[in-house]
Amino acid sequence: MWHIAKRELYDNLNSLRFALATVLLLGLMLTNAIVHLREHPKRVQKYRNYVAEYQNRLASYAEDSLYKLAEQGPGDLHKQPSTLRFCAEGGEAFLPKYVIGEAYRWGRGGPPPLESFWILSYPSATPALHNVRPNVTKVDWGFIIGYVLSLIALLFTFDAISHERERGTLRLMLANSIPRHTVLIGKFLGALISISIPFALAVLVNLLMISTSSDVHLSAEAWGRLGLIFFITLLYVSLFLALGLLVSARVQRSAVSLVILLLAWVTLVVFMPSTLVSIAGRSGSPTSTLGFSERSAQLEEELAREYYTLRYGSNKRLTQIQILQVAGAFVTKDAVQQERLREERLKQRISQVRRARAITQISPVTIFQHLLEAFAGTGLERHLQFLDNVKSHAQQFRVFIADTEQADPESLHIFGVREGMSQKPVTPEAIPKFEDKLSLSKDFNTAAVDLLLLTLFVIVLLSGAYLAFVRVEI
Repeated sequence: MWHIAKRELYDNLNSLRFALATVLLLGLMLTNAIVHLREHPKRVQKYRNYVAEYQNRLASYAEDSLYKLAEQGPGDLHKQPSTLRFCAEGGEAFLPKYVIGEAYRWGRGGPPPLESFWILSYPSATPALHNVRPNVTKVDWGFIIGYVLSLIALLFTFDAISHERERGTLRLMLANSIPRHTVLIGKFLGALISISIPFALAVLVNLLMISTSSDVHLSAEAWGRLGLIFFITLLYVSLFLALGLLVSARVQRSAVSLVILLLAWVTLVVFMPSTLVSIAGRSGSPTSTLGFSERSAQLEEELAREYYTLRYGSNKRLTQIQILQVAGAFVTKDAVQQERLREERLKQRISQVRRARAITQISPVTIFQHLLEAFAGTGLERHLQFLDNVKSHAQQFRVFIADTEQADPESLHIFGVREGMSQKPVTPEAIPKFEDKLSLSKDFNTAAVDLLLLTLFVIVLLSGAYLAFVRVEI
């Protein structure tokens, strides 16, 4: 087996396709590194500016009073840019980069004057269905591996068996009592090593340029993620090597094998993702923005009628404390209703995109893209982690406000109105700060199904190649 693999490796190393593959991969990886080094520092600086603005807002509100901090909220919470975005940008450009966390909807007359409390609100740029397919407009690793390297893999195996048969060397090889599975696995390993050499060289040059830059810092976790990405790449390339061996074992001539494999590549990599996305786009109707606005206004109007009935409709004269309690209940209930409505809308959109992504999982290149996004810290799953971080921070922020409010003996402890809450300033350092962190364990759990699907594709195609080779008549 190793002798066959070495012979396959030597043949490939001396071939023109190996030289062209090396030059092409090096050129694409260099382009990828240059673009990332130009764009990533801008994204990081923009994120730092947002963080500074966020901290200044918190400090300003905290110095005013606890009520002001509670009423205005933490402000916009921004997503931290991934250092591995050069691996897979995916739909990152189409996903929201922040969540709104502030009061901005209305102010009503009094007494007491009513101002809406802060809620979490999600920008309308939630991922659209047409953005679930691989992005071919960016020269990232997803494009280089998903499109270019998969084609190279087919070019390295289209004549692996058919050319041996044409020259008559296959009959001579099998005459030496060599098991057919040994021949097949030897050729598979030889092709895999042949492709891994130029790809590894290109990756090393790419990472050398990126890691030596002072603008990009690759942590130990980032290197671990890169190792997983390299493993997934080998698995993905193995799929196309197995496909090449399958077709090469079934046809008599190398030219016919090449044509069939080129058609298969176009179908699997180019045509299938686009077609599946079109099908997925019809699987559900998008959430109506107009319907959402109408529902939001309806909830607010119903609650306002309830408030004015309690406030002015009773024959019994309310005390000042009771007026504040009614007003505080109105403001807090409105905030809860409006935030719940926005979260339901977000869940509907995410559910729709998940259904679309499930349909596109039939395509191996889409599965690979999803895996790459998961471990690169980009794409939909990364955005969902960001949303979880936002919700966790919002809970911490509210608990902090409630605890600080209860600690003020001079306050009436009536949430929602200025007169009912503490007017004392808050120490800015005591306020919980938002941290957007990634979890490798969560990413791995999310990617487990896609990883199993990709492995299953490889096993099926390798099994098919073996069965086809066993039936070959020499």
